[in-house]
Amino acid sequence: MPFPLLPIRLMVPAMISVLIRVRHGPEALAVTLSALVPAVAAGLVGDAVILSDGPDDIIAAVVDAAGAELIVAAKDPWRQGAQIARRDWLLCLDDGDVLAEGWINTLERFAAFGRPDRSGKLKRKSSGLFAGVTGLVRAFVAGDRSRAGDLVHKQVLLGQVKARSTVSLAAFIERDPFFTERSRAAAS
Repeated sequence: MPFPLLPIRLMVPAMISVLIRVRHGPEALAVTLSALVPAVAAGLVGDAVILSDGPDDIIAAVVDAAGAELIVAAKDPWRQGAQIARRDWLLCLDDGDVLAEGWINTLERFAAFGRPDRSGKLKRKSSGLFAGVTGLVRAFVAGDRSRAGDLVHKQVLLGQVKARSTVSLAAFIERDPFFTERSRAAAS
């Protein structure tokens, strides 16, 4: 008698922490936090650490309502967030970032099978050639430092392991257009 075929999950589920750097205020933070809800329900996101460059009561209220941690991190926010994050893999985001459909499975696979010295980079939906060139310049200037849209191992952010390579992940991230326009208006 043949053995019945049973579904076998070869991948060990891995939970990640999300680090969200606040630059545009509580509304942008709420947009990003709400975009993470499906990943919390799917068991991918285990906790969130919000990185603010200064105290803000409204941001603190949003963070508290979401059940996240808030730290004031004016210098090296990704590293400070990594120090209190509970998981090994950390997704770095800016407030106002929204992840496109399909990202949960992609990040789950990378976190389950990735090595600590390899970081994953989500593709950012750009708004034309200028945004693409700007992204390349930022990557060159930043060197091997992590940026919003990176899935990086905690050991890399804490300086315990050197990131040797970056993998372009088959997942997209975009900025909510409201906060993009608001940023341009504030800069001019």
